[in-house]
Amino acid sequence: MILLKPIKFIDSNMNTLISDLQTLIRQPSVSAKNEGIEECARLVKKILTKSGISSEILRIKKGVAPIVYGEIKSKKNSSKTLMFYNHYDVQPAEPFDLWDDPPFSGKIKGKKIFGRGSTDDKGELITRIKAVEAFLKTTKDVPCNIKFVIEGEEETGSAHIDAYLKKYKKKFACDGVIWEFGYVDSKNRPIIGLGMKGLLFVELSLKESVRDAHSSLAVLIKNPAWRLIQAINTLRDSNGKILIKDWYRDVKPFSKKDLELISKEPFDEISFKKEFGIKSFVANKKGFEAKKALVGGPTCNIAGFISGYTGEGAKTVLPKYALVKIDFRLVPQMDPKKQVKRLKAHLREKGFSDIQVKVFHGEAAARTDPSNPFVAQVQEAANESFESSILNVSNAGTGPMYSFVKNLKAPCISIGSTFIFSRIHSPNEYARIDLLKKTTKCICLIMDKFASS
Repeated sequence: MILLKPIKFIDSNMNTLISDLQTLIRQPSVSAKNEGIEECARLVKKILTKSGISSEILRIKKGVAPIVYGEIKSKKNSSKTLMFYNHYDVQPAEPFDLWDDPPFSGKIKGKKIFGRGSTDDKGELITRIKAVEAFLKTTKDVPCNIKFVIEGEEETGSAHIDAYLKKYKKKFACDGVIWEFGYVDSKNRPIIGLGMKGLLFVELSLKESVRDAHSSLAVLIKNPAWRLIQAINTLRDSNGKILIKDWYRDVKPFSKKDLELISKEPFDEISFKKEFGIKSFVANKKGFEAKKALVGGPTCNIAGFISGYTGEGAKTVLPKYALVKIDFRLVPQMDPKKQVKRLKAHLREKGFSDIQVKVFHGEAAARTDPSNPFVAQVQEAANESFESSILNVSNAGTGPMYSFVKNLKAPCISIGSTFIFSRIHSPNEYARIDLLKKTTKCICLIMDKFASS
C-alpha cells in the first residue's frame, strides 16, 4: 500500500520531528507582548519550505501579526482541498519561577518535550507539517490539495482572522478544516472535537478619587472595589447561572444526536478533581450534567481583579480605582455584540451606570454537524492510529472556528496530540512524544481518507 510508505517514514524520522519542534519552542512568540512574532513567522515559513511545502507570509496592515500560508497541489486529486489551521503564537510563560526549566528550552525529559508551545500550538503544527512531508518524501505527491493557514494572534483572541479570511477568501477556499488542536484523554483516546464555544472578554472598571487614600478615610470616601464587587455579584448566582436579562434567550438547545453523543463521552470525574485539587464542581454537578456543562454551558468567569495594594504584608490603603476582567463563554446562536448590549443594559438597570465597560474581543460559537461525512473520515483515521476515539460535540474552550465556518463554508474538526493534562497555558507545559507520532500518522490517514471519499 502507498500509505505504508509515509507511515514508515514517520517512524524512522521522529528525530527530525522532535528537532524541528525544539527549534520552534526555542523561538519565543508571545502575542500578548508582541515578543518574537515576526521572527517566529519567518521560522515557520522556513520549516514549511524545508518540508517541501510552498509558503509565503501574508499581511493585511502594519502592526498586525502576519499569517504564514502554505500550499501543495495534488497531482492526482485536485478536486478536494484540506486545510490545516494552526497558530504560531503562544501564551506568556509567566510566572517564570514555577518552571522547572527555562520555558523556551524545548528540553526533553524521558518521553516528553517541555516548553511553552510544546503542545499549544507548535507541537500540533509540527504533526501536520510532518504528515505532509512524509507523503512528499515518499510518494512525491499528496492525496489531495493541502493548505496551511497559520496565524499569530490566536492566544490574544484572533482579532484579525476574520479580516484575513475575507481578504484571502478565494486563496483559502477548501472543503474541510482540521483545527489547530485536539485533546487526548487519560486513556490515550483522541477526543474529536466538532465545535468550540464562543467568547466575550470584557473589563469593568471604576475610578472614585484622584489618588489612593489612607484607609481611615473609608468612612467618607467610597471604595471603588466594594462598588465593583456589588456590581459583579449581580451577574451570576452561586450555582453559575447568569442573571443578566435575556442572556440565554438565543441559545440553541442540544439536538437528540448531540445528547446521544454527550451521554457516550467518557468523563473521569475522580481524575479531573484530583488533577486540579478540587472536591466538587459548580452547583455540585455530576455525571451527565457535568458533561453537558462542559460542552454547552455558558459561563461568567472572573479572570482577574485589581485594586489597591496586592503586595506582601499589610498596607492600609483606600484604592482610587478598581478593575475586573471577565470572560463569558458563549454557545451557538449567542451573538457577542448582542450579549454586550445585554450586559450594559443590566448594569444600568441595577444602578451601576457609573461603571465603565471595555470590550476586548468577542467570538461566536461554532459546531459541525455529526452527520457530516468529514466526521466519519476523521474518526476512522483516529481509530486506526489510536485504536479508539471519542466524538465530542463541542470543546469547552474557544477559538475563531466561527469565522472559518462563516467565510469558507467548510466543516471544522479538532483532532491532535494534546494530552488532556499536559499543562497548556501553565508552567511546565509538555508534549508527549508518543502522541506526537500517533497524531502525525493520524493526519496522514485523514488526508488519504478525505481524498478518496
